[in-house]
Amino acid sequence: MPYKLTSADQTLSFELRPGPAQLVGRAPTCDFPIIDPTISRRHAEIELAEGGVVVRDLGSSNGTFVNGARVQDGTLRAGDRVTFGKVEFSLEEAAARKPAAPPPAEASLPPGATIVRQLPVRGQTPATPMEAVPALPADKSREKLTTLLEVSKGLGRAVDTDAILDKIVQYAYQILDVDRVAILLLDEQGELVPKISRDKRGADAPRMVPQSIARAAVADKVAILSDNAGEDTRFGGQSVVLQQVRSAICTPLIGSEDRVLGVIYVDNVSTTHRFTDDDLDFVVAFAGIAAVAIENSQFAERIRRETLARSNFERYFTPQLAQRIATSAGASRLGGDKRKVAVLFSDIRGFTPLSETMNPDAMARLLSEYFTEMVDCVFRHEGTLDKFIGDAVMAQWGAPIGDPLDPDKAVRAAMDMMRELDKLNARWKAEERPTLEIGIGLNFGDAFAGNIGSEKRLEFTVIGDTVNTASRLCGAAGPREILITESMRQALSDKPPLEERPPLELKGKSQPVPVFRIVV
Repeated sequence: MPYKLTSADQTLSFELRPGPAQLVGRAPTCDFPIIDPTISRRHAEIELAEGGVVVRDLGSSNGTFVNGARVQDGTLRAGDRVTFGKVEFSLEEAAARKPAAPPPAEASLPPGATIVRQLPVRGQTPATPMEAVPALPADKSREKLTTLLEVSKGLGRAVDTDAILDKIVQYAYQILDVDRVAILLLDEQGELVPKISRDKRGADAPRMVPQSIARAAVADKVAILSDNAGEDTRFGGQSVVLQQVRSAICTPLIGSEDRVLGVIYVDNVSTTHRFTDDDLDFVVAFAGIAAVAIENSQFAERIRRETLARSNFERYFTPQLAQRIATSAGASRLGGDKRKVAVLFSDIRGFTPLSETMNPDAMARLLSEYFTEMVDCVFRHEGTLDKFIGDAVMAQWGAPIGDPLDPDKAVRAAMDMMRELDKLNARWKAEERPTLEIGIGLNFGDAFAGNIGSEKRLEFTVIGDTVNTASRLCGAAGPREILITESMRQALSDKPPLEERPPLELKGKSQPVPVFRIVV
């Protein structure tokens, strides 16, 4: 028995098909898209069953109701009411489909008749757009082929997405006699976002694209020609009527792997039956080329972003970790989370008096050699360089990606830093240059880790009491001394030789802090 769902206000009607369950939700890619704030993106599933229809809620925020009772799973029969969020439908028996009759000639159509043609674009290969162009006289085919080739070359020269969208609109006006051209692209949440809308004068045309038409093109992956959109029963949205849309073409932009990128929409508000089948076929071929150009520009922009992000991250992270972070979604997003981290601070002892005795160039060269070796030690043990603070180095292990051996790696890095500094000092002494001594402090515990700053300037860092304690412990360390806290000692799986020191009074701590010195 065929069924259909009809909304209480009679504005929406969906026919249920036999086979797999059909998805109800706010996303335009759903089988039954319902644009209402009380509907979840994936709200419920509906499936034909013997004797009725099964409805299953998919964890929606505002629930699914059968005859007023909220259900997780329910069965509907003809005459029952089902409510998704606050949008109510009734289940009705649908008349069996009759075999499709050949369409009457346009000349015999009564005034105001509606013609809707759908040209499937699923599975088309954008690289061969001329396959979509129908048989035409030779001179007309050559003209269309020439136009499409020019479009392909012109779009290929554009570098960023905005420039490509602008060129697509320009070419559309060269190809078709239309009042408006608009392009909408799908965002990460699957919502259609307006990107550009222009009238034939080149001015912005902010009128809304009829969502009923755009959603149908995306959901079914078909190109749609409506000769009289205002009277088209499939597209009865208020925006069609309010904007006095007469004739419209909407075709999806389909990229690789049959992925819908968005839609191209053109319309006329002046004359009905303006567009022809040839126009529809040509727009489909044009959209195939446009989709390739848009997708290539999106790939190029993503590569540029990842390259820039990776080059920035590699200043602070090991190359392998930088690659993982740069390709992660939201890597450059504000905010963060609480994580267990091992924090290391190292500081040069007596740096200020030393800097007063050296000229700037000699000091810059000395610090450059010193910092290079210290950062190499951090990276060698898979740590993250957090920042330089004057002559101090701050590093951490555990964010954004942690490991159970982070405390051990931090301690090994500290011991490595002492050994590398001994080598530097031996070379500097032979070159009759000043030598350096450092103190190091380490701590382990909870810290806030994430991108801190503004949208224009972000800094990945860790903050909190764990970090402050490590810094103050570093300040209390003498030359060639590595101090760790009790929490750091307990976190070590492979403890080096340790020497207990008297507890230290540290700023911000109400009780003396137990401290251990690593014997190196």
